[in-house]
Amino acid sequence: MKFPNASTVRKVLRILLGALMIWAALGKLADPQGFLAAIYGYELPLHETILRSSAIALPWLELLCGLVLLVGFWNESSLAILIGLMAVFVVATGQAWFRGLDISCGCFGTSLEENSILGSVAFAFFRNIALCALVGYLWLSAVKTEVSGAVGD
Repeated sequence: MKFPNASTVRKVLRILLGALMIWAALGKLADPQGFLAAIYGYELPLHETILRSSAIALPWLELLCGLVLLVGFWNESSLAILIGLMAVFVVATGQAWFRGLDISCGCFGTSLEENSILGSVAFAFFRNIALCALVGYLWLSAVKTEVSGAVGD
């Protein structure tokens, strides 16, 4: 049995991550009021304008990054954006879990997360750490490939 090479594994992981980001974005875009309510549930010490702007911009940014990853265009840039997003998600879900907030994370839309462990902030915190590690791995691989390609030119 022949195992896939590292390049193939990274490509599959990139496509799966792209699909996951699109799924997350579509869940939020389908219920923008529910997503805004989920953001308010985090009780973040931010101005309402920032929270509302985030509820509008975040799903579109996730959708754009997901589509770009699926197509395989601008991988390095979209992965860099996703590292930042995942870091924010880790902090947001971590502080909510630490403070004992009993809220749905809002990650994939409210209908999937209601009355499910998938929507808990504890699960979301650990999922976001894993996704942050995955995105970091893919980004480092993309940077390394680009640098080695530039050196070889």
